[in-house]
Amino acid sequence: MIFTDTHTHLYYEQDAEKQAQLIERSFENNVSRLFLPNVDVASIAMIDDLVSKYPQNCFAMAGLHPCDVKDGYEEQLNIIHKSISGRKIYAIGEIGIDLYWDKATLDIQKDAFHKQISWAKELGLPIVIHCREAFDEVFDVLESERDEKLRGIFHCFTGNVEQAEQAINLNFYLGIGGVVTYKKAGLDAVLADIPLANLVLETDSPYLAPVPFRGKPNESSYLIYVAQKLADIYQVSVEEIAAITTENSKKIFDI
Repeated sequence: MIFTDTHTHLYYEQDAEKQAQLIERSFENNVSRLFLPNVDVASIAMIDDLVSKYPQNCFAMAGLHPCDVKDGYEEQLNIIHKSISGRKIYAIGEIGIDLYWDKATLDIQKDAFHKQISWAKELGLPIVIHCREAFDEVFDVLESERDEKLRGIFHCFTGNVEQAEQAINLNFYLGIGGVVTYKKAGLDAVLADIPLANLVLETDSPYLAPVPFRGKPNESSYLIYVAQKLADIYQVSVEEIAAITTENSKKIFDI
């Protein structure tokens, strides 16, 4: 049984011993495929270090997180774009629009989003989307970019059935994490109408820990709690959840 965490910031833990323990606990829980989203220039080296330590298990992305799209973002984009050459990356991400913290940067967030989508298309890579309080704005960008090259994952999907169907129609999988275990989130009811074939698993560690660890630091080993919740929703075994969602991740990332 192999689980794939399609979105984990394990590299945030910079204590070598603690980082090794996080990885080891993941492996103990059969979470052996770990995809690392980039957020800014500083995280490039941290991701590369983790990939060098675990080349068979850790896979890099490159991108500028929408919350880091601020004054001078063009230079950050330039550096991140240049870093792609000579490195093996599997997606452009995490990218998108976040209006929770700052609505004033919407225009430059959209500009950065479009630019990074163009990188993905040029490279034949998927994108990994961060969308917070911005479904309409994200879909506006995606619809304008719709073509056979546009594809990827809606990271930490928390939308309704209509938004899920629109994302799937745009050739995106839904990234499902700890939020699905929260009683008041309502995501379990949404997924009742969405085929398992359209989902991948993620933790977004160290954020959004699933029940029973809600409110505490998340880690990739906790992916099993997300998988168990999906097994309950779809009335299948945890092994089937692992098999289907890992196969979906292989289709997306081509590894």
